[in-house]
Amino acid sequence: MTLAPANPDHLTQRELEQSLWAAANALRGPVDPGDFKAYVFPVLFYKWISDVYDYHHEQAVDDLGDDWSQELEDEDYQTFVIPDGSHWDDTYEVTKNTGAVLNRALVAIQEANPGKLAGVFGDVNWANTERIPLQALRSLIQVFDKLTLDPAHVSGDMLGSAYEYLLREFAEASGKKAGEFFTPRPVVHLLVKILDPQPGDSVCDPACGSAGMLVETVEAVKLAGANPRSLFLYGQEQNLTTAGIARMNLYLHGVEDFEIKRGDTFREPKLLDEAGRLRKFNVVIANPPFSLDNWPSQTWAKDPHKRALGGIVPPAKNGDWAWIQHMLSVMDEHTGRVGVVMPHGVLFRGGREAEMRQWVIENDKLEAVIGLPNNLFYSTSIPVSLLIFRARKSLEREHQVLFVDARARFKPGKNQNTLGDDDVEAIDAAYKHSDDIDGEGGLALKLVERDKIRENGYDLNIGRYIQTETRAEADVDAALAALREAQEALDTARAALDVRLKEAGFDA
Repeated sequence: MTLAPANPDHLTQRELEQSLWAAANALRGPVDPGDFKAYVFPVLFYKWISDVYDYHHEQAVDDLGDDWSQELEDEDYQTFVIPDGSHWDDTYEVTKNTGAVLNRALVAIQEANPGKLAGVFGDVNWANTERIPLQALRSLIQVFDKLTLDPAHVSGDMLGSAYEYLLREFAEASGKKAGEFFTPRPVVHLLVKILDPQPGDSVCDPACGSAGMLVETVEAVKLAGANPRSLFLYGQEQNLTTAGIARMNLYLHGVEDFEIKRGDTFREPKLLDEAGRLRKFNVVIANPPFSLDNWPSQTWAKDPHKRALGGIVPPAKNGDWAWIQHMLSVMDEHTGRVGVVMPHGVLFRGGREAEMRQWVIENDKLEAVIGLPNNLFYSTSIPVSLLIFRARKSLEREHQVLFVDARARFKPGKNQNTLGDDDVEAIDAAYKHSDDIDGEGGLALKLVERDKIRENGYDLNIGRYIQTETRAEADVDAALAALREAQEALDTARAALDVRLKEAGFDA
């Protein structure tokens, strides 16, 4: 792959992406590809901050002339403060202990911008030459030094798109680990279109990963010709590195006013109001980790925020409905809508999950169940669905649930399937218009009365309601989905056991 020319005046989108991927490849060998993101994104962000700082410094000097002062520049021109000795050029010039110097620079920048950048660079020890040898680090830095990332050379849209490109490439390299930080963009695009964010909305992702869903809400409002700066964006993410990537993602997309908290959403929800209660949002959107078996089920009944809706505690070994309970708990009671990606098991598994299905149906919160094609995600090949909830449904949908079977709408790929733009548009149109379709254009859908769902014991398996399948086929469909989930859980458990055996010295 050829690199963009050194110190180019302007880059094309493709040249920028090639250069960024070359930075990642500089680490290949000593660094596992699944860890590229922890090293490449902080260096990219550091270079961007430094270049933008220089750009605004020149603006300030030109505008202020003899009235220039550092205080005026920092207050009126700069988004971030760069302390003396912490600029990109200061680090690049050091060739021997580059990692130690880079550590100090990133810490100093974080400390100088506590409200904006605290913890944004993650926890990589750049001085640890066993993790990242000096030559690999120098190669990484040299690739970025050839780029000028200020607004005069790279537009915000270009940089944001290039960041998304890297996220996608890192997801490809990470395999199943990709699910921790990346949702395929067509799925994000579809979910955001369905939830239809409006100017002035508050938007929350309680399992925000790299903030792709928050970024997409900004793009959706911008595309509609409205002011995306009117949005109030919130997210929470447990993983330190991923939380940093989320904040970098938003900044690089030109978003400066947002709140990303790091922590466990179940054990310590941090998006609270002034009284310490759960903050409420107009739009709640997420692709949370599937089937968590270490969520705090034992304390859920006494949750101080009363998220155990209906007094129901989901199964200890499966936190899927706990995520839904949390999202419904933070949904604005008047305008709120929730969109969540879930495995098909939530639609038909018994016990307490059946009780939660009864609760959302009887309280008329569930608006739609949309079945998506298999093998869309890096982290799982099992079939998934989108569940759409509303605080208050439209009159024509009260006491009904829309079922959409979109399993046939996809573009086959080498490793994964994907949704094309036409697939996204077709599924969104089916959701919005809700006319019965019997397999036309690869879609089938039906608006089902609550009484019918009651008759089926609150089973939400799509095949039970779509005309193209018999009841027997629906039962088989549910059994196959359950089998796939069980097989995936077994594979995950085996992989974890292999790691522990190797750590204990039992190397097979």
